[in-house]
Amino acid sequence: MKLKVVPLLLVILLLAGCAETTGGENDATYRQITMSEAVEMMASESDYIILDVRRPDEFSAGHIPNAVNIPNESIGADEIDELPDKDRLILVYCRSGNRSKQASEKLVRLGYTNIVEFGGILDWKGEIEK
Repeated sequence: MKLKVVPLLLVILLLAGCAETTGGENDATYRQITMSEAVEMMASESDYIILDVRRPDEFSAGHIPNAVNIPNESIGADEIDELPDKDRLILVYCRSGNRSKQASEKLVRLGYTNIVEFGGILDWKGEIEK
């Protein structure tokens, strides 16, 4: 009798574990793409925000045209007034790609649903605005 209960319990535990990992709010994440994919996306999409998460001094030294500057360090638990639409496409970059990944994770935790991280301005081959 005991031997029949053990496999049944194992099956129940496995199914319970699968149920928790197959969906839900905690599965939200951001997409990571290459710089060339980002350039293609900027050319084909129309309603997006380019988000530069570097410090203000870095931003003023040169940034991707039309980018909005919200430093990674300032993204926390509070709502972001400059980004009111949480479903809008937001393309995130920094200098090399480290802070943009951190900022993308924070944005997802704040409820943003369409975050695309594309690395750093060091790889940007296009125009730079000052």
